[in-house]
Amino acid sequence: MSFYDAAGHWLIYALVSIGILFVVGLSIISMWKSWKRGLQKGLSQEKLMTVVKASVAATIIPALAIVIGFFSLATMLGIPWPWWRLSVVGSVTYETMAADMALKAGGVDVNTATVKDFVLVMYVMSIGIIGGLCTAPFISKPIQMGAMKIKTGDKRWGALGASVFFLVILIVFVVPMFLDYSKTGLVKLLCLVTSAGITVILNVIISKTKANWFRSFVLAFSMLLAMASAVLWTKLLNV
Repeated sequence: MSFYDAAGHWLIYALVSIGILFVVGLSIISMWKSWKRGLQKGLSQEKLMTVVKASVAATIIPALAIVIGFFSLATMLGIPWPWWRLSVVGSVTYETMAADMALKAGGVDVNTATVKDFVLVMYVMSIGIIGGLCTAPFISKPIQMGAMKIKTGDKRWGALGASVFFLVILIVFVVPMFLDYSKTGLVKLLCLVTSAGITVILNVIISKTKANWFRSFVLAFSMLLAMASAVLWTKLLNV
């Protein structure tokens, strides 16, 4: 059985479907209990429906970037596994990097990989992120309270801490691109630069036109246009 045969196997579809249905069920139960609790607190159905509509709008717009990421990840890992990862836990950047590292560790690529390599990819992607899931309930609140104390004491330190945190995350993903001297690595770097340039241009346009409603679409458009640019860079570099 090949890598892609395993990625699209009916068993993977079945297991992922069970997991997705379980999460959807939990969401429905949570929504139902929240609705009942809101009515008990004296909120009218009209107010609750307003909250629901606002939540749906706030969820769908950022989800566009996830949908775009799903299509890019599906070309590498098939449909069911990315569907599970991006529906429940994970991000496009992490998933792609983890899968690529797993294949490189095995000395193969998606064209020469086997079912064992696909199992390795799933294992690495799952084990690599499960630590955060297990520790988050215990360390998230202390970290948040510590950050709040810093902000109340000196707002400059609070802003600096948040900036450093996001900068560290960015460096973790960006630095490896500068150390990959292959043509494929150059394509990734050019896509990163393209995405950053598009983001800057869109934010400048938003600032000039005062179209603040468009900010929610910046991530989706940057990802989509950067993915399109990958085709251009691949052809120009003959990768």
